[in-house]
Amino acid sequence: MSGNKTNSARRHESLDAVVIGTGVAGLYQLYKLRDELGLKVKAFDAATGVGGTWYWNRYPGARFDSEAYIYQYLFSEELYKGWSWSERFPGQPEIERWLNYVADKLDLRKDIRFSTTITSAVYNEATQRWTITTDSGEVIDTQFLITCTGMLSAPLTSVFPGQETFKGKLVHTGRWPKGDLDLAGKRVGVVGNGATGIQVIQTIAGEVGSLKVFVRTPQYIIPMKNPKYGPKEVEAYKARFKEFCETLPHSFTGFEYDFTNGNWKDLTSEQRHAVLEKIWDEGSLRLWLASFAEMFFEEDVSEEISEFVRRKMRARLKDPKLCETLIPTDYGFGTHRVPLETNYLEAYHQPNVELVSVKTNPIERITPAGLELADGTTYDFDVIILATGFDAGSGALTRIDIRGRDGRSLKDEWSRDIRTTMGLQVHGYPNMFTTGAPLAPSTALCNMTTCLQQQVEWISDCIGYLRKNELSVIEPTREAQDAWVAHHDEIASATLVTKTHSWYMGSNVEGKPRRLLSYIGGVGTYRKKCDEVAAAGYQGFAKQ
Repeated sequence: MSGNKTNSARRHESLDAVVIGTGVAGLYQLYKLRDELGLKVKAFDAATGVGGTWYWNRYPGARFDSEAYIYQYLFSEELYKGWSWSERFPGQPEIERWLNYVADKLDLRKDIRFSTTITSAVYNEATQRWTITTDSGEVIDTQFLITCTGMLSAPLTSVFPGQETFKGKLVHTGRWPKGDLDLAGKRVGVVGNGATGIQVIQTIAGEVGSLKVFVRTPQYIIPMKNPKYGPKEVEAYKARFKEFCETLPHSFTGFEYDFTNGNWKDLTSEQRHAVLEKIWDEGSLRLWLASFAEMFFEEDVSEEISEFVRRKMRARLKDPKLCETLIPTDYGFGTHRVPLETNYLEAYHQPNVELVSVKTNPIERITPAGLELADGTTYDFDVIILATGFDAGSGALTRIDIRGRDGRSLKDEWSRDIRTTMGLQVHGYPNMFTTGAPLAPSTALCNMTTCLQQQVEWISDCIGYLRKNELSVIEPTREAQDAWVAHHDEIASATLVTKTHSWYMGSNVEGKPRRLLSYIGGVGTYRKKCDEVAAAGYQGFAKQ
C-alpha cells in the first residue's frame, strides 16, 4: 500500500479538481487541467499503476482491436512519434507500457494517488463544491469532479450462487491476477464467449489440459490480420499523423475508415459481394464499422451481410453441431459487439476442447468441485474463468455513492432511467463531468482514444470558460437533458441495434433500464453538436 494511505497530513485536502481514473481519458484530463489550465488537481486510481482498462484486463490474449496507430493521443506530435508499435494490434503488455510512457513523458505520476478507491462524492450546495471520500478515510474538497472511470470497468464478478465455495481458482477476466496464473495441464472452464472470452479461449486452448467453454449467445467474428511492424511500417504510419488529426475526429466511428462504398441498393449483387470479400480480407473491424450503413437499419441488408459472415464461419467450423452453437441466427451482424479473432473457431476442433451450450440448460451454480447445470450435469475444474462481461457505461459510477443536489443519488436515478446530457454531465449534479458515460459515442461505438480525447477537451474548455468568466458552477438544465435523451433515443430506435439483447442495451444486467448506452448518430456528428453547444456559451447549461 502506498505511503499516502497513512499520511495524516493528506487526510483533508482542498483541490480545484479531482479526476477519477488514470486510463486513456484520466491521464489526458489530468494533463489538460494541470498543465494547460494551471489547476490544482489530483487523479485517483484503485490500481497500483496507470492504464485503466489496460491495467486490469491482463488476461491471456488481451489486445487491441483498434489499429495501434489510431488508438493514440493526437494532441502532441512529439508524444505520438516518440512511441513505436511492434504490430498492428498489439497485446496488453505493450499497451500498458505505452500508457506508462505517456505518464512519464507528461510527468503525471506526482499528481496521481494509486491504490485508492473513491467511495463517495457528495455535492455541498452551500459551498458549491464536492466532498470526496476515499477508502482510507481521506476527505477531499474540490470544485470540479471529473469521472474517467471507463465504460467497461465494472466487472460482473458475482454471477452464480456458490462461487465462494469453489476449491480451485476462480477469476474474472476484468480482474486477472497480476502474477502469472499457471494454466498448463489444468482442467479449465471458461464461461462466456464475447470479445474477451474469444481472446482467452483461442489463447489458452493449446496449453491447458482440458478446456470446456460454456456458450449462451453465439457471436459473429472477423479474422484478425495482425502483421508485425518494422522500421519501414512504423515510419509509414507516423508520416500520417497530420492526416489522422484531420480525419479521425470527424469519421462515423473515430476510425481511419468510413462508409465510402456507396449505397447498397445502387450496387449489383456481384459488386456488393466484391466489396464484402475485399473488406473481409483486410482483417479489421472495417466490415462492421465502414462497409454498408444500411445493415444497421434495413432487415434485408442485415440478413445478407449476416449470411455472408455465417458462410465464412461454416467453412471453418465444418461440424454441424459446432455451427449450431457458435453461429448466430437470431440477430444481425453488427448489432452486437463484433470481435476480431485468430484461430478461435479452430480451437473447438482440438481434442482437449469441449463446447457446452447453456442457452436452454443454464449454469445453475458453482460447486466446490466445479459447476452444475440446470439439468444436474456437473463439471469438475481446477480453474474457472468468468468472461461474463461488465455493467457497461453506468456501472463504474453507480458503484460510487454519488449524491447531487437535494441529496439525490445517481445510483438510484440510473436504476430507474439512465439519462445524461451528451454523456458529459447529468442534471442535478453540478460541476460533475463524465467521460465514457452513457449516451455518448465513447460508451461503445467509437475508437476510444478519438472519443475520449474529444470529451476531455470539451470538459477542459468548459472549465476554462467558467474561470475566464468568473463563474463557479455549471449544470445542464432538465430541458436540455430531456432534449438530448429524446434525440439519442430517436436515432437509436431507428436502428436494428435496439431490437436485440446485448450489453449495448444493458440486457446483460438484471433490472438495468433498457436503453442503447452509446450514441449511434456518429462520432463526427456528436463532436459537431458538442462544439455548437460550447460556441453558444454552453447553451442549455445553467451557470452561476
